[in-house]
Amino acid sequence: MIGQELGFLAPQRLWVLIVVPVLLAVYIVWSLSRRSRASGDRSSLEVLFPKRKAWKRHVAVLAAIASLASLTLAWAMPNGNVYVPRERATVFLVIDVSLSMAATDVQPNRLEAAQEAAKEFVGELPDGFNVCLISFAGAPSVLVPPTTDRYQVNSAIDGLKLAQSTNIGDAIYSALDSVALIPEDPDHPNDPAPAAIVLISDGESNTGKSSRTAATDSKQMQIPIFTIAYGTANGYIVDRGQRNPVPVNKTELRAIANLSGGKAYSADSLSQLREVYSGISRSVGYDQEKKEITIQFVGYAAAFGVIALLGVMSLAARWP
Repeated sequence: MIGQELGFLAPQRLWVLIVVPVLLAVYIVWSLSRRSRASGDRSSLEVLFPKRKAWKRHVAVLAAIASLASLTLAWAMPNGNVYVPRERATVFLVIDVSLSMAATDVQPNRLEAAQEAAKEFVGELPDGFNVCLISFAGAPSVLVPPTTDRYQVNSAIDGLKLAQSTNIGDAIYSALDSVALIPEDPDHPNDPAPAAIVLISDGESNTGKSSRTAATDSKQMQIPIFTIAYGTANGYIVDRGQRNPVPVNKTELRAIANLSGGKAYSADSLSQLREVYSGISRSVGYDQEKKEITIQFVGYAAAFGVIALLGVMSLAARWP
């Protein structure tokens, strides 16, 4: 996976690229002059490339020039930011199971959609990562301590059950306390692995410790919190025949992310939640490293060369 920044180990070789606009200019001039010639004054090129096949000629020439440009870039030894999986880290997946997560503004409901996306997220993490699963409503519960066993984590995600109240602050502290449960790396026993908290919720705390204080303590431990505000403003649940609105509340989650040094996200559909999880997976599971990518540009040159060759073959073909 290549990042947006592109550099070159031999930038002095890029001067050859000046040939590209020169060739383009020559071809444009030749094409324009060709149109003004009398129909009887036809060059050998025109015999090979009839007017009715002009678009094929354009494709062949442009592909050849693009191939030359790609080869020049490859010669300059390009390097770009590449996402490289981290060898080891711990992700604390903290999921809200309060009653408001039964709202059906996200199909089939907020909790079931969150469960599906959470399992996909766990599957995207590098194999060496530990995952700790914590659910919370009125009180947090460590369902799975930090482990690399994805089957155990996914089974626990499937078993999440709704409960009353929302206690985000204690849920964060439960994750921080679980740092002590992270297995030691036998190769680097004194080198603590990086950790991050991914917290998904749809509301604000109504019991327990201050989530803002917990976020501040999380930053002191160098554990950023990535929050996901999940749901829409139109969500509601039915309790004892009464329709109770449960609009998503983003304010508290945004404050938690900012105070902890993490990042706040929001999602109002399963597809958006998947995109958010995918972005978080790249943030916590991968580092960006500069890497030479010459071979990639050689591949581009070869592809354009093939297109140019096919274009010439098509132009030269004679069909009955």
